[in-house]
Amino acid sequence: MFDNLQIKKRSQKEADEIADYWKYPAPYDFYDMTADKEDYDEMIDPLARGDKFFSITKDQELIGFFCVFPKEPTTNEIELGLGMKPELTGKGLGERFVKVIIEYLKGNYSGQVVWLSVADFNQRALKVYEQVGFNYVTEKLQKTNGGEHNFIVMNNVK
Repeated sequence: MFDNLQIKKRSQKEADEIADYWKYPAPYDFYDMTADKEDYDEMIDPLARGDKFFSITKDQELIGFFCVFPKEPTTNEIELGLGMKPELTGKGLGERFVKVIIEYLKGNYSGQVVWLSVADFNQRALKVYEQVGFNYVTEKLQKTNGGEHNFIVMNNVK
């Protein structure tokens, strides 16, 4: 399924599709862009997205996305956010999907430590991240989606 994928800067059409139409089943609806105005606004605003938001397509069909932000301007660390098309989740495709992103990051952000945060209830994602080499670092409370939620912070330092 995840052979011959294309990674490119996200188009406005793709941003609108993700923001308005990607709806996950509960409890993963937490990740719907419409669940958090700040996330939604960042997704659809081309200036806010800048050159840090990418789409993953197969045969011109949008199957996922990721974004990359410097963790601190003076360090070799980046924060990764990602999402897979709702219809593809829960089918054992996550490990290969994340590996495609990591391969891209190695080629384009060489030498960077990759950090990510995931809601603590999302055991599927936590398992995938561990399988591809991410390690638990800490936990943090984060204000999002109208409340304060616990997130697991991970990185790919061995």
